[in-house]
Amino acid sequence: MKIGITCYPTYGGSGALATELGLELARRGHEVHFIAYASPFRLRGYAERVYFHEVDTVTGRYPLFEHYPYTLALASKQHEVALREHLDILHVHYAIPHATTAWIAREMLQAEWPLRVITTLHGTDITLVGQESSFFAITKFSIERSDAVTAVSKYLRDETLRAFGCANSDIQVIPNFVNLEEYHPVFPKRRDGLAPEGHKLITHVSNFREVKRVKDVVRVFARIRRAMPATLLMIGDGPEREDAEHEARELAVADDVRFLGRLTSVAELLQKSDLFVLPTQAESFGLAALEAMACGTPVVSTRAGGLPEVVVDGVSGILEPPGSVEAMGRRAVDLLRDPVRHAAMAAAAVARAQEFAADKVVPQYEALYRSVLS
Repeated sequence: MKIGITCYPTYGGSGALATELGLELARRGHEVHFIAYASPFRLRGYAERVYFHEVDTVTGRYPLFEHYPYTLALASKQHEVALREHLDILHVHYAIPHATTAWIAREMLQAEWPLRVITTLHGTDITLVGQESSFFAITKFSIERSDAVTAVSKYLRDETLRAFGCANSDIQVIPNFVNLEEYHPVFPKRRDGLAPEGHKLITHVSNFREVKRVKDVVRVFARIRRAMPATLLMIGDGPEREDAEHEARELAVADDVRFLGRLTSVAELLQKSDLFVLPTQAESFGLAALEAMACGTPVVSTRAGGLPEVVVDGVSGILEPPGSVEAMGRRAVDLLRDPVRHAAMAAAAVARAQEFAADKVVPQYEALYRSVLS
């Protein structure tokens, strides 16, 4: 099959999943065309049967376009690529604006090429952005006009149906997946200068938005640091980074917190970590948590959104209500002090992650593609 994929190319779960899906599809013999304003951050170097088509975002060309109409430029590029490359499927990730532009592109192609549109919902496109009054109607319209719709968790499917109705849409749950060739345990866990000898290594990965509660990451770490030597790696960037840095100084742990910024690959750091902390307010699935688990790193997170569908509390990780910094810190310390229990939870995390392996999930997308085309 020839498959077009549109996603946000920046740091975040939807772009990561979309890119990994495209790469897996290409490995399975399909031709994949990414269509976005920049190359997705996980699209590193050349990959056979993978192509990238950049959407022109040049501003200032016409005085009337004070706010450059990117959505129209994207729809035009989707139309162009679909027609020239004879795409069978246009698979868009994140409802706004990608499902809308895909609908426009398909309408433009009606008399020329039978393009099918699949929309995958990822989270804030439904729980935050899509429910804004200015976007509600067009989000609902775009979902209902897709040829097929998927959600990355049961929680997100149910939330979509609750918020938007979408009575005519059969939303199929296809979970996020992990590439076990890249994300896998490595023993022994060598620090290689990441932390001083004898320190526990704690890691967090996100886009540092408010919903991720990155200050709570630092607060949980401060409780760990009071109990034992430890170093925290903060991977990513975003609007809450400055507040997190301030919190580290206020709690007198700044010397043991390293802000590494955005990284294109985090598997090696996760493999070397003792604990992954994700105290998020809401999470449709928790791809970063899954990748940490696949590396044999237990997760301390929240009982929010789709995370309980990924992390089994007390078995493959620790879950507490959002904001429960004291409980998360206490349970993290107890786990890190008990090597036998930590090893058991790490093994359970790996076993749980294997249930979301690429070779189990990607065929579900292939089956959906074939169903839509038939």
